[in-house]
Amino acid sequence: MGKFSSIMRQLKGKTKETNKQKKERKKEFLENKQRIFTVVLPTMAAIFIMIAAYIYIKTRPKVIEY
Repeated sequence: MGKFSSIMRQLKGKTKETNKQKKERKKEFLENKQRIFTVVLPTMAAIFIMIAAYIYIKTRPKVIEY
């Protein structure tokens, strides 16, 4: 019971979130989720491709000319 009352004490100071604010926050969360797919994934793919190309170039067999 002591733990619960301390949680209640903390919540007392916070202002109640209105429905408008809640909708706004959900909208922002969805936009951020979308941003992950439009920015982060292509960036990660580009970095991966560059690393793969570097490793391929460094490890390919050397052509010996006589």
